[in-house]
Amino acid sequence: MGVMDAKVVHVSINRNWRDVYQFAAAPENMPLWASGLGGGLEADGEDWVAHGPLGSVRVKFAPRNDFGVMDHVVTMESGLEVDNALRVVPNGEGSEVMFTVLKLPDTSEEQFAADSNWVLKDLNTLKKLLEA
Repeated sequence: MGVMDAKVVHVSINRNWRDVYQFAAAPENMPLWASGLGGGLEADGEDWVAHGPLGSVRVKFAPRNDFGVMDHVVTMESGLEVDNALRVVPNGEGSEVMFTVLKLPDTSEEQFAADSNWVLKDLNTLKKLLEA
């Protein structure tokens, strides 16, 4: 599989980047803002399992770190593994949250746009939660 088309979806949040990272990187908080995870995440060893709109998926998160990296690999029921790059970085006194959406093979332009819009909706939900 060659290089895929990609789009970086991002939002600015008026909150210290470390606070945003601490909240957003906690798997138990993700269902509050990441709608693709459906009813929540269940711990399963070092991984997490979610049952949602995409079916049952296994999620492996990058270890907690001092750099705001929240990368994770999602394994679909079909066995397809999707690498997701998710970062929180300082932006002045606030933060910038960035998710790289990859256009998977056999994904239409319309679905790629819909996936990007879904991520933007989720990031805006995170923004609302943390700026409240």
